[in-house]
Amino acid sequence: MRTDNIISRVVPESIASELGVRAGDCLIAINGCPVEDVIDYRFLTADENIELTLQRADGSEWVLEIVKDYDDELGIEFENPVMAETRQCRNKCLFCFIDQMPPGMRSALYVKDDDSRLSFLQGNYITLTNMKPDEIDKIIRYRISPLNISVHTTNPELRVQMLNNRSAGNLMTILKRFHEKHIYMNLQIVLCPGFNDSSELDRTLTDMEPLADSIISIAVVPVGITKYQKNAALKPVTGSKARQVLKQIHQWQNRWENKLGRKLVYPADEFYLKAEEPWPDASAYEAFYQLENGVGMLASFELDATAFLQKMPLIRKRHPFHMTIATGEAAAPFMMLLAEKLMQKVEGLVVKVIPVVNTFFGPSITVSGLVTGQDLVTCLKGEFLGDFVMIPENMLKHGELVFLDDLTVSDVSQQLGIKVLSCQVDGSQWIKTMLRQSTRNTKSRSEL
Repeated sequence: MRTDNIISRVVPESIASELGVRAGDCLIAINGCPVEDVIDYRFLTADENIELTLQRADGSEWVLEIVKDYDDELGIEFENPVMAETRQCRNKCLFCFIDQMPPGMRSALYVKDDDSRLSFLQGNYITLTNMKPDEIDKIIRYRISPLNISVHTTNPELRVQMLNNRSAGNLMTILKRFHEKHIYMNLQIVLCPGFNDSSELDRTLTDMEPLADSIISIAVVPVGITKYQKNAALKPVTGSKARQVLKQIHQWQNRWENKLGRKLVYPADEFYLKAEEPWPDASAYEAFYQLENGVGMLASFELDATAFLQKMPLIRKRHPFHMTIATGEAAAPFMMLLAEKLMQKVEGLVVKVIPVVNTFFGPSITVSGLVTGQDLVTCLKGEFLGDFVMIPENMLKHGELVFLDDLTVSDVSQQLGIKVLSCQVDGSQWIKTMLRQSTRNTKSRSEL
């Protein structure tokens, strides 16, 4: 029995549930074809008429003939979402953040994947350097799209150097194949001063122009450098460098808007914060293609929060309500401005914003997504925190209340002696969560 294809859950009232498929069954084949991974599964189950070969835990096999609408989901989940061994990254990128992690953290944090299936399923970025030719062929055959691809540079020699992989230089050959076969792509460039910036960045963007019809977006993000970085040649993006990069990218945006009708390339929010320049409003980011990459997150948050505040009536609290927002140093000034606007709408509400200094990874790391539980405790301990503390959920492991250093929200709450609540990185949800919490606390005090 293939352990990669064991079913962990059958969605209630789904097609598979109605036909008697159950957890513990193993998927052997679809339409007589072996299922090597989740890409095979997604492609082969999209048709209207399919035949599943399954195996029970006792070894008996049975066949299901299914008639359904095209693209209807079967309602099957697998113990291994990829349905195969995850492909590990063999690169030794000079800017790799995982290689800059301190020792002693949970093992999962040191795993480097470079798997096209995770790019399709979870939005992970892949370098294309760890793929065999038949895997490229499968992407094209199944039209797996969009893909998220780490470009960094199109200079073959420089890409080999930056990724420390001798096969890294054939990037453009693969991208051109994807373009010819209408595979859509989101691209990213981790900008490392002295390596792929300035004229090299111009070269990369110039090489992207003929592929523009297949490119959804290009994100340029600054390299992150922790105190554990050992490569002396790797330098952080300074304020002056950030201003230079912004000017360069804005010129490309203007060029492509005139030529293509869209901006195509976007700088990460960090560049605006480092440059101490105002970021564009939400309309400049079109469909917010790379929010998860920190591109347009501030503008999106501001748009949602401002729209909600404009519709909100003036609220008067019968009892004063104090709360604290803890966030990364980069976003703290922005959150302070929004907190001021909220306090003007809610009389009796006092919001304190505390920027968390990152001693775990080093002071050059200022984003909230890399704040650890222990740094949160250190920065907040001894402060007047009010009725509760709110943190953005990007500080936590996806789907869990666990920080990077394995402390839980409950651990932090216990050490601070106050309720700690995580919230979506969404402007309107941020306000709604605070208002709900203030109402609950007011009721509790009234009942006492």
